Amino acid sequence: MKIKRQKQAKKTISFYKYNFGFREPFQILIDGTFCQAALKNKIQIKEQMPKYLMGEVQLCTTSCALKELETLGKQLYGAKIILQRFQVRKCPHFKEPVSASECLLSMLEETNSHHYFVATQDHTVTTGLKKIPGVPLLYIILNTIVLDKPSQASLNHVQAVQLGELVSPAQQQSIRTLKEEQGIGQKDGERRGKKRKRKQSNPNPLSCLKKKKKGVPTPPLKKTEQEGKRKRSRHKKRKVEAGDGTAAPAAANT
Repeated sequence: MKIKRQKQAKKTISFYKYNFGFREPFQILIDGTFCQAALKNKIQIKEQMPKYLMGEVQLCTTSCALKELETLGKQLYGAKIILQRFQVRKCPHFKEPVSASECLLSMLEETNSHHYFVATQDHTVTTGLKKIPGVPLLYIILNTIVLDKPSQASLNHVQAVQLGELVSPAQQQSIRTLKEEQGIGQKDGERRGKKRKRKQSNPNPLSCLKKKKKGVPTPPLKKTEQEGKRKRSRHKKRKVEAGDGTAAPAAANT
């Protein structure tokens, strides 16, 4: 039975990870009714919750839930001690506290953008949260923590995304980040980032050198003509010298 429950929880968690962008550490929003049930059934929430969800968790509550346990008196004193150990998240009812059920519903708003798991035994809270897509519900039954199956609102939302009627939360986040990078949807003066100042660099030492004066180029054809004349004149002189040498012995013989 335990293995079957663990497999079902793993399947449900992967559903919320893939379709609604849930990531570790999972944020578990807990109220006093869940702590009272855990105390009654001798369940250690801090130890058993990470094991059941197979990942790191952050246990948290609201000031309204703590205030409600204080007003209920000594009967829920043990639940209040357990709830005080968890992180207290800010809610909009700091000055005027409301009931825990109303506070939890307001924390999730319409889209559960903060990706909260909600752990409660309150039937009115679970009924209201099942109307919001992408809200995993945890409760205690038969001395064990149970992760409820995805609600019909979550299934309808996923089906609408697959048909192209809606955009998934992960796609919405990627669109937001792209808009912020490109500065789309912001005023010219509110664009993200500042203009980079160019660093003052030293001048190039080669550019500081004085330019050499270019001489008037001589055409290459003239050089070749002069060299050819010099070579020819030397060749003629050699021929003349050779001719004088041959004529002198001929005259002596005569």
